[in-house]
Formats: sequence, structure tokens, C-alpha cells
Amino acid sequence: MHAYIGDRLVIESLRPDVPTRISVIVGVSRPGGHPPYQVRWTSGGHVTLIIPGPDARLEPLPRAGDKVTQP
Repeated sequence: MHAYIGDRLVIESLRPDVPTRISVIVGVSRPGGHPPYQVRWTSGGHVTLIIPGPDARLEPLPRAGDKVTQP
């Protein structure tokens, strides 16, 4: 997993009673965008350090130079 500051980290549960958790990456600890990451959770705004598990996925922030496709 390679992330950059501003990307969203989404953690989805397989259990229907556990809500999806969404955070924004505010710090990358290792070169090349490797975990662990400092994230700010959208529910509450607190910042934690996390090593994402298999239930996590990244939603990259659009960057300058990215191609935009029209439907």
C-alpha cells in the first residue's frame, strides 16, 4: 500500500452492525508512502497512527497532472 497526504483510508467491516470508518492521511512515516500512517478520522476528528489491515482500501486524492475522463 502506497499513500500520500490527503488520500482517504477507508476501513470496511464484514459485519453489518459495524459502520465503515473513513479517515484522511495527514502523515506518512516511511519513504515511498508505506505504512504506518497518521490519519484524522472523519468521525470525531482525532488523529491516530495506523497500519492498515486487509479490510482497508485507499482512495487517492486527485493530483495535478492526473487524467480526467468524461463519461
